[in-house]
Amino acid sequence: MITKMKKLTFLVYHKEYEAFLNGVRELGVVHVAEKLQGIADNTELQDSIRLSSRLQSTLKMLQGYEAKDSTPASADRGLEVLEEVDLLQSEKAKLQQQLQNYQKERAALEPWGDFEPESLVRLHNAGLTVNFYSCSENMYDEGWEEAYNALIISKVSSRIYFIIITKSTEEIDLDAEQVKLPPYSLSRVQILCREVEQSLADNDQKMALLAEKEQPSLRAALKEVNTDMEFSKVLLNTERTAGEKLMLLQGWAPASREKEIAAWLEQQNVYYEITTPTPEDNVPIQLNNKGFFAWFEPVCKLYMLPKYSELDLTPFFAPFFMVFFGLCLGDSGYGLFLFLGATLYRLFAKNISATMKPILSLVQVLAVSTFFCGMLTGTFFGVSLYDLNMPFLQEMKKHLFMDNNNMFQLSLILGVIQILFGMVLKAVNQAIQFGFRYAVATIGWIILLVSCGVGALLPGVMPLGGTAHLCILGAAAAMIFLYNSPGKNIFLNIGLGLWDSYNMATGLLGDVLSYVRLFALGLSGGILAGVFNSLAVGMSPDNIILGPIVMVLIFVIGHAINIFMNVLGAMVHPMRLTFVEFFKNSGYEGGGKEYKPFKK
Repeated sequence: MITKMKKLTFLVYHKEYEAFLNGVRELGVVHVAEKLQGIADNTELQDSIRLSSRLQSTLKMLQGYEAKDSTPASADRGLEVLEEVDLLQSEKAKLQQQLQNYQKERAALEPWGDFEPESLVRLHNAGLTVNFYSCSENMYDEGWEEAYNALIISKVSSRIYFIIITKSTEEIDLDAEQVKLPPYSLSRVQILCREVEQSLADNDQKMALLAEKEQPSLRAALKEVNTDMEFSKVLLNTERTAGEKLMLLQGWAPASREKEIAAWLEQQNVYYEITTPTPEDNVPIQLNNKGFFAWFEPVCKLYMLPKYSELDLTPFFAPFFMVFFGLCLGDSGYGLFLFLGATLYRLFAKNISATMKPILSLVQVLAVSTFFCGMLTGTFFGVSLYDLNMPFLQEMKKHLFMDNNNMFQLSLILGVIQILFGMVLKAVNQAIQFGFRYAVATIGWIILLVSCGVGALLPGVMPLGGTAHLCILGAAAAMIFLYNSPGKNIFLNIGLGLWDSYNMATGLLGDVLSYVRLFALGLSGGILAGVFNSLAVGMSPDNIILGPIVMVLIFVIGHAINIFMNVLGAMVHPMRLTFVEFFKNSGYEGGGKEYKPFKK
């Protein structure tokens, strides 16, 4: 159900405009209409967007730390914390780079041992130079030891590290890599590494302290910045008239709040109008379903919101989606597991958000559907309940059990029902939006399809090709070919009717066959669950202690994988049937923009 909206137009003196907008924001129900050209470039707005992005990134980064005691939220303090976090991150980046450099120098010095670079300086002053070389073991020439007094210092893996001490004026030509060492001793570099590591630990501790206490202030700053951004956007969507002395603003508000808005506007020194939207208006959409149907609104929003002149299809696809999910998952044990999980989370979790509660309710409803759909085949964690010799289960089997052939037929029947239901909604939608004559062709198709179905299933009532059936087909054909496009040339109507007939003949069969996935997914999930059960029994060792442990591990891991995969499929494929087959046959266009009131 779509909330009825009213169009609001305000004309305000420019000196009073900012105070007026603050009042509108406090009222919190007006969705400001955007200009056709969109939001213009504005330096202040761009700065606010960048600041908002920085605050969001900082909050996301601090969520990795545990939040404990918190100080009272303050937007000003939040901006200070943002700068502190930026400084700490900048310092951390420098320290990490410094540590990498020291670690490289430590790795370069380790093969040579710990010595003081000052010793090399003293030798150089005495006329001797120590040259450091390295080469692979097979490249090392023992003749260097006699020719150049080479001295091996260490061997690391297959590499040899050696030195040659020569007079400062003597030149050496070796087929080895000369090594240039850092100006530190190994012990000094190790101390520097520890100091930097301690500085990084102190930096992390400071960051953790900010995360523990200052996240509320960061959120308060983010809210204030976002509020300022919305204010700037409203200013940019204001039209200046009368030499920029008057400010013209348009917006939308729920019709149920009309009296409240009008009462507030009467107290303001502004000119205003409250009117009913016209078909040309781009009215924002607020879905207003209650209870069971409200839980399926997020599913509709994943596709797109309806236009203001359309029907909200959420209440109409919700029961189908629930049943489709249950058939796709198709295991009573999985349904019971999901229901208990969602219920226990609701009972014991703290601070469940307002957006999370309807999602948990949706999970519970889908889990209940899965439990009862699973009873049609009698599967419980891959075990066939109806194979157990228990009177209660055998009695249930007589009334509920459906074999693969029955499940296949049930999937197709549900597909036909949903597609025909979608066509009925299309006719209703056309009649509401454009008038009844625009729905005549769709009604003709419904009559044609239903009459053929009745003739095929109940030949005793109305045989296919009988007089009654032919009369109905003739009436349906006249509706399809003569009212395909009301108001246009009759030959154009006939041509469009032929084109629609071709599309219907080729598309309808494919649409119905798409619903076979309901049977296929449930069957594959049940087979895979049975396979994991067989693996758990067959792969467990013949040991009184180890056997049950291995069996339970395989059972738990296997069914966890199966639940994850099947729940994903049970969400995606019913969505596909809803968004493609059902929405297409119901004439759903969508494209509505969500109602977002201007408020703090």
